[in-house]
Amino acid sequence: MANHNSILEVTTKNLQYNYKKLSRLANKSICAATIKSDAYGTGVFNVFDALYKVNCRHFFVATTQEALEIRKKRSIANIYVLNGLENNNISVFSKYKIIPILNDIDEYNYVSKNIKKYKNLKFGLHVDTGINRLGINFKEFLGLKFENNIHILISHLASSDESKNYYNAIQNTKFRQAIDLQLNAKIKSLSNSFALILGKNFHFDLVRPGISLYGGHQNTKMKKIIKPVVTLKAKILQIKEIGKNEYIGYNQTYKTVKKIKVAVIGIGYGDGVSRLLSSKGKVFYKKNSYKILGRVSMDTITIDITKNSHHLRVGKYMEILNHTFGIDSLAQQCNTIPHEILTSITKRVKRVYI
Repeated sequence: MANHNSILEVTTKNLQYNYKKLSRLANKSICAATIKSDAYGTGVFNVFDALYKVNCRHFFVATTQEALEIRKKRSIANIYVLNGLENNNISVFSKYKIIPILNDIDEYNYVSKNIKKYKNLKFGLHVDTGINRLGINFKEFLGLKFENNIHILISHLASSDESKNYYNAIQNTKFRQAIDLQLNAKIKSLSNSFALILGKNFHFDLVRPGISLYGGHQNTKMKKIIKPVVTLKAKILQIKEIGKNEYIGYNQTYKTVKKIKVAVIGIGYGDGVSRLLSSKGKVFYKKNSYKILGRVSMDTITIDITKNSHHLRVGKYMEILNHTFGIDSLAQQCNTIPHEILTSITKRVKRVYI
């Protein structure tokens, strides 16, 4: 079997550690797991199995297709679809025991008209408390009468990563107003990852962390609670010397000022390494770091190994992400969030679970 140019290592024990730590933080609330977008790029089936082993029984995805892919291979646990029915017939949800989170009144009315036919169907409602994304308009929600039992009522915080943001309290208050309508919802859920550290007042019956499970903390208090989960590494394809006044990469963006030694690494933007790292990013080998020179290409990056090359050989793997320089650090360099860093890592990168 051929060795892959690039590998994403997922440290399963740290993933499980994070889930257990977040579960304890949730106190008496149920701790679910958000595993949409292929478990944030880490591989949904391996993540599902690892978390199920540590007693996770509630899993949130975005789309019906994501839910079906899981359900057809995993018959256990509750699976919730955040995007709602997506214009699918409710027979699909009933047959595969998938729980849609309904986001508008038309969806709710459609389910209500057919609920007697699908008596085993569970569904949830999403009330929009201010993020103005998916969800039933808050004022409209308060004026409605719900006749059917609702399995779960959810909302979503817009700024949970900002602990002092006044908007969190406003949304919390609105969510409590929605609960006061006596909907007979079995489960109430508001908290995503960072709402877990806003306090018990935000926890309700179920919390649904996402990025924190995979080691993302966005420099909040979460950083001291969880462990890093992923290592992204790529193989050295070539080592060579380049003379003074030579250009490296596309469009002559980097010019050498002296003779240097470089390594060409088998990873690029086609694998999920952002072009924003061109001439400013770094890769790592053991305790040494190496600067990226020139443009990040689709399949390769070039690094300066002039000062510390004695340990490096063609075929060795160097790290773009590791447990010291993690997804939050790389996100800062790219002016983005750790969610995007992880989900941008493409299928060309081999997932390995350790």
